[in-house]
Amino acid sequence: MCHNNGVTFPAPPLPDDHPAEQLLTAFQQRRPLRVGSLIITIFGDALTPRGGVIALGSLIRLVERFGIDERWVRTSVGRLADDHWLDARRVGRRAEYALSESGRTRFAEATRRIYAGPPTVEGDHWTFVALPPASRGDRQPLREVLRLGGFGEINEGLYAHPCVTPEETQAYLADHHSSAPLIFQSHRITGLDPAELVTRAWDLLALGQRYRQFCDQFTPIADALPRLRTEDPALAFVVRTLLIHEYRRIHLRDPMVPASLLPADYPGHAAYDLCREIYHALFWPAEGYLDATAERLDGSLPSPDETVRRRFPVL
Repeated sequence: MCHNNGVTFPAPPLPDDHPAEQLLTAFQQRRPLRVGSLIITIFGDALTPRGGVIALGSLIRLVERFGIDERWVRTSVGRLADDHWLDARRVGRRAEYALSESGRTRFAEATRRIYAGPPTVEGDHWTFVALPPASRGDRQPLREVLRLGGFGEINEGLYAHPCVTPEETQAYLADHHSSAPLIFQSHRITGLDPAELVTRAWDLLALGQRYRQFCDQFTPIADALPRLRTEDPALAFVVRTLLIHEYRRIHLRDPMVPASLLPADYPGHAAYDLCREIYHALFWPAEGYLDATAERLDGSLPSPDETVRRRFPVL
């Protein structure tokens, strides 16, 4: 076993050509290796439906399966707590962590977007948000909230989306402790075709390329699903977590606009279908690993709640 900048590389338990081993190796070689982001993925995908609380020792064991050593886990959860993502509770020398109220709010919209299917409504009711006249730095927090909500910037300080109402936008901004002085809706846009407006507001070429890379990376995993379902449940957990970790890095930048406004060969839908297939196949084997491995300070994790049954619906 060797160590590299806090990353532990145990002897591979699988052949080098096994798609799961290749996936894990690619993750371990990424620089910078954002351990905090992986921990947030674990909280959002695996722990939130089970009460959202885990003992630090259990979290260390879970993350160790990705080749991350204990020191990095402790450092990362400390930073996440400082950034108000996590709350800590201590009993003697033991500790457990949960998503904070702020963390739950920030993750709720991301969770909805990650597991939802493509929108089925037509994009004929565009909502626009005009940012206040301030410096770019002062407006940056609101920009980030709008981007997380799927809005695209069509002009300096003017954001738009074809599938939400002004009321939904106002409520969304309020949930994220933000506001905008001007939110309005247009049923008719002159000067630009709606599809051209989408191309102007979002970089679909770059996003499409990332989706294609995702499909190239995970198609071998889909081909190996018969083996992955019956191999070590820990492996199912690792693959399922990396699946969502990689998918959310791309998908949260997706505008989630109707198919009628997208290029005919847009690869986002194929990536969604692939992610859904793998996720459904590995969900319960991975849950078995959590049952056997993870706990809170007061005992075992509860069973996953009903929200997991609404993830990646079949359209």
